[in-house]
Amino acid sequence: MKVEGLNTTREWWSQRWLDLLNSYRFKKRLERARNYARQGKILSIEFKGTRVIAKVQGSELEPYRVSIFLDTFTEEEWGFVVATMASKAIFAAQLLAGEMPQNIEDVFAANGLSLFPFTLSDIHSECSCPDTANPCKHIGAVYYRLSDCFSEDPFILFQLRGCTKEQIISNLRLFRSIDIETTSITEERAESEMAGITTLNINDFWKYNQPLESSLVVIAPSVGETVLDVLGKIPLPNGNKSINNITPADVVMKFLYTLYKDMSQTAMLVAMNAGRD
Repeated sequence: MKVEGLNTTREWWSQRWLDLLNSYRFKKRLERARNYARQGKILSIEFKGTRVIAKVQGSELEPYRVSIFLDTFTEEEWGFVVATMASKAIFAAQLLAGEMPQNIEDVFAANGLSLFPFTLSDIHSECSCPDTANPCKHIGAVYYRLSDCFSEDPFILFQLRGCTKEQIISNLRLFRSIDIETTSITEERAESEMAGITTLNINDFWKYNQPLESSLVVIAPSVGETVLDVLGKIPLPNGNKSINNITPADVVMKFLYTLYKDMSQTAMLVAMNAGRD
């Protein structure tokens, strides 16, 4: 990738990266780095996994090799981040269209993470030049060139944090499809119940026709093991296919546990009110 200069019109996430650079206290060093980038000193820049590898022409005949990387998130952390993205339709739509949502940082913050580094010290970099200062002007030049790369493809930021564009889009589509299927199942069940149709009948295991001795009846919230724990995970097609340690069955069971908790609380209130009559 030949670099002719720096882009003058930037997306907000690209400007966010530049704001980080501008907060650096050694202004003269960064000014030299900016000039290097503008003068086309960066001969090539590649993204290999979570690392940025660049060649920068310095005063020597042989270009210097620059390596830059960020701290990556774990698969579990990415699983929660993507699940949060998928839960917000606007986020999923913008990301699937290749755009960076304006408040995407809120998604990471909600999971105890930060997409952007807080300071330059959070960015790890190396250069083959003899300059002991970090960042040297070669590293700094690549920092500035990265702002253009982020503007061209916002998913590079995610890649440097450990998740590729393909993985994010694939997982977003999977989570969105699970959400749609779960919503459809819920709507169908509600329609069936309104029509007086029994949609779930497991040998009427909640049915009890014999009268109870009133003195032996104690109203108390359910504790410990629930019927969902006894029955185990719902058998879904490809339900055990794990994505970042989260399976479709996990998502559905979490939804069912939420329903079960709401139903238990409602039953408690109904029972207690009936007891007062």
